Amino acid sequence: RSPPRFENQLMGSVEPYSTAAGRRYRVRWRTPDHKSRQKRGFERKVDAERYLRSVEGAIDRGEYVDPTDSRSTIASLGASWLAGREHVMKPSSYRPLESAWRVHVEPHWGGREVGGIRTSEVQAWVGDLARPNPKAASATSILRAYGVLAGILDDAVRDRRLTANPARGITLPRKSPKPKPYLTHAQVEQLALASAYPTLVRFLAYTGLRWGEATGLRLRNVDTLRRRVHVEENAVMVGAVIEVGTPKSHASRSVPFPQFLALEIGRLCEGKARD
Repeated sequence: RSPPRFENQLMGSVEPYSTAAGRRYRVRWRTPDHKSRQKRGFERKVDAERYLRSVEGAIDRGEYVDPTDSRSTIASLGASWLAGREHVMKPSSYRPLESAWRVHVEPHWGGREVGGIRTSEVQAWVGDLARPNPKAASATSILRAYGVLAGILDDAVRDRRLTANPARGITLPRKSPKPKPYLTHAQVEQLALASAYPTLVRFLAYTGLRWGEATGLRLRNVDTLRRRVHVEENAVMVGAVIEVGTPKSHASRSVPFPQFLALEIGRLCEGKARD
């Protein structure tokens, strides 16, 4: 018995139809969730059959991407991507991402369909951002903007809008390590005496606390007898708002301060409630 026709072996069909330019072929198939899809315009039947075989193979391998889903734009997916991170990230960490999206990613990529983005285009975009000019972005800004775009496309892959992320595997700028100057004891004291908050300057210099950790301290965190502070909150300026949260590492810790600061810190605690 002869085998059935090629079209019947597949989950779809190849059908001819007439146009003003001549005969063309249409491919019809059903997606894994049983939705009907089609692609028109094939000039040769063999090309239509080849396309149908590629669809069937992708479905069998679990790699099928619905063409409708691949037409989602970066703007629509980016809004959801940002919204999903807004309430799980620290405001000080979220704000740079939102800025990178607003300044670099959305203006360039917002109207693009995810299925139409090519790796070469992403590489060219990164190169343009890094090209020396008065408005050139820093390596940190470029890496952050790239991370936003790549993250959105990673989600598109997981949602089966893409088979692979076109932003991965490109060449990125490297951040050059900056020299770290360290003050001498004399320079710390000179800076403290020139400051309106000399105790704060000395405290930061000799404890190593981050700025947000120091400004987030409350009296209840200060143990003057043991000369230690308990770091459990972080207070940083985000835009025009002071945001209070956990330290950068999310872990509290106890930090000693030198004896010569004990009297100054004690004076700052006088007359204040524990909170």
